[in-house]
Amino acid sequence: MVSNVNTYKDLTPARPLDRATLNKMVWRSLFLQASFNYERMQAAGWLYGILPGLEKIHTNKEDLSASMSHNLEFFNTHPFLVTFVMGIVLSLEQQKADIPTIRAVRVAAMGPLGGIGDAIFWFTLLPITAGITANMALEGNIIAPFLFLVVFNVVQFAVRYWLMYWSYDLGTTAIEVLTRNAKEFTHAASMLGVFVVGALTCNYGATTIRIALQNGESVIDVQGILDGVLPQLVPLSLTLMVYFLIKKKGWSTIKCIGLLLVIGIIGAAFGIWGGNYTPLVEWYTLPA
Repeated sequence: MVSNVNTYKDLTPARPLDRATLNKMVWRSLFLQASFNYERMQAAGWLYGILPGLEKIHTNKEDLSASMSHNLEFFNTHPFLVTFVMGIVLSLEQQKADIPTIRAVRVAAMGPLGGIGDAIFWFTLLPITAGITANMALEGNIIAPFLFLVVFNVVQFAVRYWLMYWSYDLGTTAIEVLTRNAKEFTHAASMLGVFVVGALTCNYGATTIRIALQNGESVIDVQGILDGVLPQLVPLSLTLMVYFLIKKKGWSTIKCIGLLLVIGIIGAAFGIWGGNYTPLVEWYTLPA
């Protein structure tokens, strides 16, 4: 849907939006992807989110209709950072800027947020909070899963609120401020995420091989040989295998989990994996 109207009839700047309206739109931003589709992506959720602000800005029904029409066009951005775009667009709507300008700014603002949001939330915040709380859970702390949910959601809610007020106050200047060092910031956050994922793989995906082969009077410890080549080589290999299957072969995470489960069961049955258990088939010599 493309609006044929380029300017609003009432060009008088509207009064600034109150905090209650801004807060209401922050909460509505949670439903950004509620009606996601492959024609307009998040457009319906986007319009639902900013509608309270548009209704206060445009008292003229024809202007409100034109605003709703162009805000129902294709829209797609990171769901946790959408309030950044909301604040900028609402600032322009309040000033009664021409519709092509608002449309262009909306598209320009939503573009960079995908990489930035992924770097902040999926590559940094999620693995860090999951790693810390997973360690607590392994130690028997029942609070761990609840703490994970609280920390992750408190951070993303704080970001939503801050971005709404910050971008609304700055207007289009916020785009320049955000994108000035966006590439460097995204790269740094992604590198941090890689280190965190590597540490989690080492600590919580640690798998050892307990095979010990008899060679005359001596015993060859396979795990010791692997550690001499590269410590934690087995979990690294399994992680790279899963990455290859997902990235190159298009496997789903469910299929990868199923494959790892099969590998684990077969390995345990033949006593390949380390641990204190009795294998079904014991075909090697355990080290003394």
